[in-house]
Amino acid sequence: MKKREPSITRPLITALTTVMVVFWLIAIGLSIRVMQHEFDEIFDSAQQETTERLLALILDDMDQRGIGDPHGIAMLNTAANREYLTYQVRDSSGKVVLRSNDALAEPFPAPLETGFYDTATARIYTEKTSDGSLFLQVADRFKNRREAVRESAVTLLIPLIALIPASIFAIWFIVGRALRPLDSLRQDIGTKDGGNLAEVESAGLPKELKPIARSVNLLLGRLRSALEAEREFTANSAHELRTPIAGALAQTQRLAEELPPGPTQARAHQVESSLVNLGRLAEKLLQLARAEAGIGGSATATDLRPVLDMIVTDYERDSRSQGRLRYTAAPATKLVRNADMDAFGIILRNLIENALVHGDPELSVDVSLDENGIVRVVNGGPLVAEGDIATLKKRFRRGNTSASGSGLGLAIAERIVSQMGGTLDLMSPASGQNSGFEARITLPA
Repeated sequence: MKKREPSITRPLITALTTVMVVFWLIAIGLSIRVMQHEFDEIFDSAQQETTERLLALILDDMDQRGIGDPHGIAMLNTAANREYLTYQVRDSSGKVVLRSNDALAEPFPAPLETGFYDTATARIYTEKTSDGSLFLQVADRFKNRREAVRESAVTLLIPLIALIPASIFAIWFIVGRALRPLDSLRQDIGTKDGGNLAEVESAGLPKELKPIARSVNLLLGRLRSALEAEREFTANSAHELRTPIAGALAQTQRLAEELPPGPTQARAHQVESSLVNLGRLAEKLLQLARAEAGIGGSATATDLRPVLDMIVTDYERDSRSQGRLRYTAAPATKLVRNADMDAFGIILRNLIENALVHGDPELSVDVSLDENGIVRVVNGGPLVAEGDIATLKKRFRRGNTSASGSGLGLAIAERIVSQMGGTLDLMSPASGQNSGFEARITLPA
């Protein structure tokens, strides 16, 4: 499973949402404390006012009933529904002479003194008659007060359920817009490689990002100068070496022909072989310099099929191929791509030469073009280890072979193909075979 890459947006959304939720919860907590204090004042005021009014009503009711002895009244008939306030009427000795339905038969555990008194489960307010013969105690359970506070807190928490996803979307949208210049700068920097060292665009960037763009441009400038110096040196060196190498090779070949057979002639042929290899190396270095200069891409689409036909024909006529080259392509197949024709020719020459030199000399080299525009160069030979295939595209890296070569052909081909936006796939065994080696070029249409 591929590990998810770290992102700036995700931690920002998480952090900002968490901070917002924490502050919201703190605000709810403070609100609950304030509400609890205010509710207590409201409930106390209502409880005191209710007690005072209820005492007057009870006394009036007792007088209308003509009850001279209040001690004979056991309980006042009230509704059977739940009562938020319960009360007891007690005489001066503390005996309960009247109570509500939900009130206990036992006296409230509160002194017979005017004012509030808190028990473990309720807050009790006591009021007495003017003559002090009767005391009315009204109890308000703490459970009721807590329920009111709890319902208010839940009411404050409900918006948080909708606020969290809404805030995540809002933060994502705002952060995305704020980071858009950074993403643009990242994409611009990501396009830079050996073939594109143009300065990154700094116009329109926020002031926080302009120093980064300026530093990147300075680095690209130094890198561009270094690469240009390297390419110029490689191209000039390879170009200047071609003429003296050709002259030395011609003189060596003439000397080898004039010398009599023997050790001296053999050494002359060895010098000739070394000069031939040196000439090929100079040619490869010149191709590498051109590849590093970014010659692969083209703004206009070109049919590369004639280039393929011409190069295969040249190798078929070359005596060094010994008739091993076989070419198959549908007559009507075209290869129209946005690619430079000379660069495509360099790719094909390197791949075909690589197949002829390093393939089994007793087996053929097959070059084909299919209907999808995929070019294949296949040679026979033993299997190439997967680890060795991964290193063949690197400069001056060669596989397990005794054939001559510089180790640059596949590196040059890979470089130019990538500039064309395509891929160069190397595989062993070749497709549909048990051995051999295959190089496959796929260019975007």
